[in-house]
Amino acid sequence: MRKTLALAATSLTVLAAAPQAAQADALALPEPTGPKPVGTTSLHLIDSSRPDPWNPEADKRELMVTLWYPARKATGKRVTYMTPQESAAILKPYPDVAPDALTKVRTYARLDAPMRKGRMPLVVMSPGFTFQRATLTSLAEDFASRGYLVAAVEHTYESVATFPDGRTTTCLACVKGQDGGKVAASRAKDVRFVLDELAKGRWGKVIDRSKIAMVGHSMGGNSAAQTMLADPRVKAGVNLDGTFKPIVEPLDRPFMLIGAPPLHTPDGADDSWKRSWANLKGWKRWITVAGTDHSAFVDYAVLRPQLGIPAQEMDGARALRITRAHLAAFLDRHLLGKERPVEDFPEVTDHG
Repeated sequence: MRKTLALAATSLTVLAAAPQAAQADALALPEPTGPKPVGTTSLHLIDSSRPDPWNPEADKRELMVTLWYPARKATGKRVTYMTPQESAAILKPYPDVAPDALTKVRTYARLDAPMRKGRMPLVVMSPGFTFQRATLTSLAEDFASRGYLVAAVEHTYESVATFPDGRTTTCLACVKGQDGGKVAASRAKDVRFVLDELAKGRWGKVIDRSKIAMVGHSMGGNSAAQTMLADPRVKAGVNLDGTFKPIVEPLDRPFMLIGAPPLHTPDGADDSWKRSWANLKGWKRWITVAGTDHSAFVDYAVLRPQLGIPAQEMDGARALRITRAHLAAFLDRHLLGKERPVEDFPEVTDHG
């Protein structure tokens, strides 16, 4: 688990107080780049076979999952980025920022828009530790606009999450010295359960089960590798700037590393990437992007500057453009068998 200057419930306090906030109406994610309109819906899933790993009073594991998909047409209302409870918890350390600011972020997916027909490849997404699944929205909307079904998992009690009955859970797992290996193992179980549930009913009829990938940020990237080791259904994986804990055991399927320098360069302080790299036996790639920080690969790349909160050196829209381009090429190659060149971004260094 990497501690970062991030917009997350347990890490906000390490930042200086924000200057006067930008107008909430100006908060917006970049538009999807694919040709298809995007629909979205949420699922509340209950795993009765497993007690919650973080809440000793819960005898079953409850998860919220957001789905994005290519739609036939852009009908329906735009979804709220975060609930008022989630927004207030995230922004609590920032008295100059309106507590409900993150409820007003402009997104592009339409709630319950009619879905396109035909089977689709699936991309499972896992956020960073303390980060909400909503922080993956700009990536997920882009994937869906390109024809992918996307499922972002909220790992309950690792962040702030609101359930359909109005409950808002907090980060019970956020304790000093938390074991990253334990978190990743729990997340792998979460994802395997979600895959089982998506194989049923409506979604089982549209998912191409031979084409499943997992993309994760931070702890989510660590968990992508652990999930692949535990479940052969996941054919390819990506780690966005996450420390590997434990070190990845030999893995023979495609895996990509995208990170911020200097920590995640081959001679950087996080040697878990170098040690795990040797055990990646399939197709693999390792790049770093100059001018980024840990949160520059998710929505906070653009939201932090818009809120007046310290951010990465690189323009946030460009950081997401670079991340989207490399992820789209990776998914197209390994799920669809399509080779697509990526623009030559001068900020990107290829380490292998």
